[in-house]
Amino acid sequence: MATDIEMAVIEMTVARAEDVPALKLLVESAYRGDSARAGWTHEADLLHDERVDEADLLALMNRPDERILLFRQGDVLVGCAQVTRKNADYAYFGMFAVAPPCQNSGLGKHILAAAEHQARTVFGVRLMEMTVIAQRTELIAYYERRGYCATGERRPFPVELDLPLFFIVLEKSLA
Repeated sequence: MATDIEMAVIEMTVARAEDVPALKLLVESAYRGDSARAGWTHEADLLHDERVDEADLLALMNRPDERILLFRQGDVLVGCAQVTRKNADYAYFGMFAVAPPCQNSGLGKHILAAAEHQARTVFGVRLMEMTVIAQRTELIAYYERRGYCATGERRPFPVELDLPLFFIVLEKSLA
């Protein structure tokens, strides 16, 4: 897979049940284990558990206020993002993954923009929110360069670990 992605050949679809195995593989490869270390967005040095399981993915796909967006180059799944309407004003952005060989190609910016567009046009919200592990300073800087700002809110990490992790909340106006 080339690292110079041609955006014109990237196709976006909404995930369906038959996409679950490939989606799980993409998310795990981008965040966990040695394969994730080929990219810069991994959590492999902080976390060693499974990032997402197939049953949870399937459950998300069946919720009316959820969209899991898939991005393919030909038959290859190269990226994904989750957009969740939280209320009439804002949506949550999560499960953002770019295949490690495609990172630093501009694909991530394309996916983030597509997710923001979905939040505005499909859910009609005016704000996008996300949480990022506080220790991921390079990832926080990436989002800040794209217009996201820290709200000052901190949220607990869902799993108790030896290393104390917590999330910071970032948001962006979509107006």
